[in-house]
Amino acid sequence: MLDLKFIRENIEAIRANCKNRNIFVELDKFSELDELRRKGIAKIEDLRHEQNENANAMKAKLSEEARRVLIDKGKDLKQRAVVAEEASKKAEDELDALVRRIPNMTHPDAPIAAGEDGNREIRTWGEKRKFDFKPLDHVEIGERLSLIDFESGAKVAGQKFYYLKNEAVLMEQALICFCLHLLRAEGFTPIMTPDLARASILDGIGFSPRGDETQIYSIANSDLCLIATAEITLGGMMSGEIIPESDLPLKFVGVSHCFRTEAGAAGRESKGLYRVHQFTKVEMFAFTRPEDSEDMHSKFVGLEEKIFQGLKIPYRVVDICTGDLGGPAYRKFDLEAWMPGRGEAGMWGEVTSTSNCTDYQSRRLGVKFRRENGKKTEFVHMLNGTAVAVSRVLIAILENYQQKDGKVLVPDALRPYMGGVERIDGSK
Repeated sequence: MLDLKFIRENIEAIRANCKNRNIFVELDKFSELDELRRKGIAKIEDLRHEQNENANAMKAKLSEEARRVLIDKGKDLKQRAVVAEEASKKAEDELDALVRRIPNMTHPDAPIAAGEDGNREIRTWGEKRKFDFKPLDHVEIGERLSLIDFESGAKVAGQKFYYLKNEAVLMEQALICFCLHLLRAEGFTPIMTPDLARASILDGIGFSPRGDETQIYSIANSDLCLIATAEITLGGMMSGEIIPESDLPLKFVGVSHCFRTEAGAAGRESKGLYRVHQFTKVEMFAFTRPEDSEDMHSKFVGLEEKIFQGLKIPYRVVDICTGDLGGPAYRKFDLEAWMPGRGEAGMWGEVTSTSNCTDYQSRRLGVKFRRENGKKTEFVHMLNGTAVAVSRVLIAILENYQQKDGKVLVPDALRPYMGGVERIDGSK
């Protein structure tokens, strides 16, 4: 959420930013609602002043008639104050709802474009493997080697749910352990987060927990939702807190299940594990001073690259364009892994995303810090980044490490966490 004073003073820049980000907000209503709110506050203060004067006047010795006049005036002032407060609250609520729809400002170096075709490739790592046989996709590999069971998942929970089996279960746990060990050595505190959060926390992070457009599963008869990412629970963990400057940066690595309705997601590119309703994810999260967030963002990208270099999976780093940023991100970078089973010639597929959300989320959640020897508090900057989204990394591993004989090699980095298993051959 942007600061009201900033919006007042930069309304045209915000209008242009909304256009670049393909987000429609009725900004023409902002000035009207803001003025109504401010006038309402002033009116309430005037009425309270009159009420105080009226109350003080009643302390004097008065005739019965004079007292009656003041009593009637007091009742009138009270009623007018109730009406004024209701009107002010209505304007304030409408203004708050409008402001919450305004996206974060955008980093000046982010590419300006309407959709993902405008994302900019920054660099690539690794060589795309050249096969001397026709590579299979992960769905075929998973079924042949008894690693993934989509049929049972659909029977029990519906389409886009699945069972992992045999070495795929070990590989999920290995990926979690591999990332936790790597990131703990980088100063991150490991956290196992709840898989549910209050709707107010989701709203604070920037997700829409209710309504026709939501991608969130809601729990009936409660204010709880299943989380779409540990970004929600890690960010919400510090809501309403004032953090000492000496404690910053706070760096967490969270493990959680993630649940997404993925409404409207279909097509060949989304088959199998690529878009599913439930998956496990390891998520990086940081709270920093404002002046440190861009440096932290670069570190997050570097750590994501370190993970995929450790897994020896080719990838590219992509600078996300304005039309694909969403609401909270000031700037976002994705890692896209090479997935040779996607289409005739293979295809890049997103496996990680890291965003610097500056103070957009901290304003909504009330997360502040106090500088040493300072009295005034400031909003922290909040950043998130995927370490591994297990379902998509499984795609990349199965497709890149498949062999001509139908077996799949296990990446060297994961073997210590899988009991030394070197290859998957379906023999169980």
